[in-house]
Amino acid sequence: MKVNIYIWIIVMALATNLCRVLPLTLIRRPIENKFIQSFLYYVPYVTLAVMTFPAIMDATQVPAAGALALVAGVAAAWLGAGLFGTAATCCVIVFITELIMV
Repeated sequence: MKVNIYIWIIVMALATNLCRVLPLTLIRRPIENKFIQSFLYYVPYVTLAVMTFPAIMDATQVPAAGALALVAGVAAAWLGAGLFGTAATCCVIVFITELIMV
């Protein structure tokens, strides 16, 4: 059975664009409900966290290095380090941990 790849590409394009176009066409007025506003505000952050946190543990040779880098990154961000400082701290923690444990 030969499946035409172009059919699947069209189906994916339709499904992706339908998710984006439907809210624009169905919701014409501003959303006034505070719960829905706050829910929609945090959806991108939650989605990013759900995709990032499992990758932190799997991206290193030693899962403990990923866990330590996560803790160090949260601490660095909490203490006011910028994006570069937080990323550099995490990289150094992973490098040192893997040197010690491998």
